[in-house]
Amino acid sequence: MQGKEPGAILITGASSGIGAALARAYARPGAFLALGGRNRPRLEAVAGACRDGGARVTAEIVDVTDRAAMARWVGATDDGHPLDLVIANAGISAGTGGQGEDADQTHALFAVNVGGVLNTVLPVIPRMRARKHGQIAVMSSLAGFRGLPGAPAYSASKAAVKAYGEALRGWLAADGVRVSVICPGFVDTPMTAGNSFRMPFLMRADRAAALIRRGLARDKARIAFPRPLYWPLRLLGALPPSITDPLLRKVPRKD
Repeated sequence: MQGKEPGAILITGASSGIGAALARAYARPGAFLALGGRNRPRLEAVAGACRDGGARVTAEIVDVTDRAAMARWVGATDDGHPLDLVIANAGISAGTGGQGEDADQTHALFAVNVGGVLNTVLPVIPRMRARKHGQIAVMSSLAGFRGLPGAPAYSASKAAVKAYGEALRGWLAADGVRVSVICPGFVDTPMTAGNSFRMPFLMRADRAAALIRRGLARDKARIAFPRPLYWPLRLLGALPPSITDPLLRKVPRKD
């Protein structure tokens, strides 16, 4: 069922990639967008494009790993514009190519990809529950369906986000708060630009944003794409490691 278009939307990681594409997709007269990111010139450029689309926009330079700063930003935004939709999109990627996956890299991935999601959604959950209204979207990945030897921390962080979002959906349904987990495959963004291997079914960011927006409007529990990559990865996650381990050792490793 097609849902009502959200009026007040908060998006993290909005300075580039899928976050920027989502911001532009939701920009329209009457909409309010609160955009967070770390790169000021890029974030201001996205905010400007959204204003040209007719939306009212605030742009905040914010680090999603800073729990206190995120609580202040999300709370202040919701005070002024009760949020209809929060998209916890900010994330980073790395892998075992090059010098390998060290401790600093692993901790950074979990701090942003998991901690950043928690710092985005936890401040708004009690507010949405009190209003009996709202929608939350968390950014996982198709890599979250099976631990990949080429990107252990990335796969694990996205698996954690996937499980957390699925659990939130069940918990918050009684309060009228909808939750969706987004699981993209390869999308043409700065995050994938450094990949030296062929990326099957590589998708434009604006196309990914359109699929996400449509899925959120339909209150889909899982928004996973592209389908030709989604089903094989689901199968990999279901098969025993004795079968999948030899196959995955041959997969190219992310730098």
